[in-house]
Amino acid sequence: MKVTPLEDRVLVKPIEAEEKTSGGIYIPATAQEKTQEAIVVAVGSSDKIKVKPDDKIIHDKYAGTSIKIDGKEHIFLKAEDIIALLA
Repeated sequence: MKVTPLEDRVLVKPIEAEEKTSGGIYIPATAQEKTQEAIVVAVGSSDKIKVKPDDKIIHDKYAGTSIKIDGKEHIFLKAEDIIALLA
């Protein structure tokens, strides 16, 4: 299914958190922190948006609206909820 955000919205796909620490301890999904890193999937038409598809970003921790697209978790964010662009 193709989803296109409107205006100043950005559709992102969260990057899965590591399940194992550097020391080799496995962390159950219920104990993991919500990730703040994501990959941009699609952007709206506003001039406020400074990212493009396939950019890796960091967003506000509790920002956005979560939805499932083709069974995978995605988040709609406002452009102002994007904190940084990762290189």
